[in-house]
Amino acid sequence: MDIMLFHSAYGPRPAVHAAADRLRAAGHHVHVPDLYEGQTAGTVEEGMAIKDRIGQETLLKRAILAAAAYSERGLVYAGFSMGASIAQTLALGDEKARGLLLFHGTSDLAEVASVDELPVQLHVADPDPFEPDDWLNAWYLRMRRAGADVEVYRYPGAGHLYLDPDLPDYDEDAAERTWQIALGFLESL
Repeated sequence: MDIMLFHSAYGPRPAVHAAADRLRAAGHHVHVPDLYEGQTAGTVEEGMAIKDRIGQETLLKRAILAAAAYSERGLVYAGFSMGASIAQTLALGDEKARGLLLFHGTSDLAEVASVDELPVQLHVADPDPFEPDDWLNAWYLRMRRAGADVEVYRYPGAGHLYLDPDLPDYDEDAAERTWQIALGFLESL
């Protein structure tokens, strides 16, 4: 399975590469584009500043260019937080997408055509200040109306970026449960 894995607003930190290695160890081909062109952040504020300097349009263009070389084969799009938002945008616009795996984030659905039962799995902290309950409920309903086959997994007490062991949000138990479920999801595609 080809997976396009997008980093969070922190940039391509070691945890992103460790996640890619974990997916590769499970037999997947993983591509990790550097949308920040070598920049990483130590705090969420620094990451958001980098994101804002680059701009959402440029980030999406970089993501599209990175995915273009592989999209003919049918990609699974995946991402962390900001990268999940980008992955969602690309997957919903790619009729050959095989799946969408979201960690810590979603994106708005403006006008989405039918996605023909696209398998979607979301893993998110509970509560998550960036993904409040009302937002997630509305997101889920819009995704279902678009035709996606959506699974949502919530992790009580975990911090927003709970998969990154180098951040204060890290939650080892939630991270292990997430990886077990996510790897099973990928095997089912």
